[in-house]
Amino acid sequence: MAPEINKLKTVWEVTKIATDLSTLVPQINFDEIISSLISVGPFYFYIIDFYDMSLSRVSPSIAEIHGFDPETVTFDDILNTIHPDDMQFVAKAEATYFEFLHNKLGKEKVLNYKANYSFRSRMKNGEYCLLNHQSIILTIDDDFRVGKSLNIHANIDHITKTNNNTLSLIGLNNEPSYTNIGVVLDSKDITSFSKREIEIIKLISKGYTNKKIADFLAISEGTVKTHRKNINQKSGSKNSIELVRKCMLQGLI
Repeated sequence: MAPEINKLKTVWEVTKIATDLSTLVPQINFDEIISSLISVGPFYFYIIDFYDMSLSRVSPSIAEIHGFDPETVTFDDILNTIHPDDMQFVAKAEATYFEFLHNKLGKEKVLNYKANYSFRSRMKNGEYCLLNHQSIILTIDDDFRVGKSLNIHANIDHITKTNNNTLSLIGLNNEPSYTNIGVVLDSKDITSFSKREIEIIKLISKGYTNKKIADFLAISEGTVKTHRKNINQKSGSKNSIELVRKCMLQGLI
């Protein structure tokens, strides 16, 4: 895992510098990107340029997962790994992502969110596994049209084989996060988590007690308990194990 994280850091450091003066780049540091990524299983990444659908900075680990040569793989190659029954969901998830950003959050927020959803994908051995897709828009033009995006695909088949068929938008730059955005199935209530709640969720996932969380965040233990109660209510979780599992699938941790 560490080698891939290091490769991703190199990619981020190179691409955060705009090469086209007509584009804008997100002012997000690498540590914030990494803290928002699912890294509980094998993953690969690439940058796609939506102008011509070309790929760059493709992670070598794509060869281990899909059997593709990182030097010659195309975006169509990656799309063709998606399970036929999940194609419609992926298309609707992408449409929902941009509709939610533009119509509910405001198109000026495009660079401040990471999209997260899952789909089944064909592996190197021909079998299908559940992949978690995470994308961060790197550049936009003056009309807020997307230029380049950093996409990360992580194998989460060991966590669950069931897709929850929802989309999550994970806030960066202190923006709130939204989960349970219905895509294919009946729409569910959209859950919004504040930056503080996400901080606490991440500490819970590390096994921190209420006291340790309070000490780490310099808040009272009573405040932590209140946050945890609100988090459990919002997520519909009965305990920490259920909470962590749900939040992993939604890309919060």
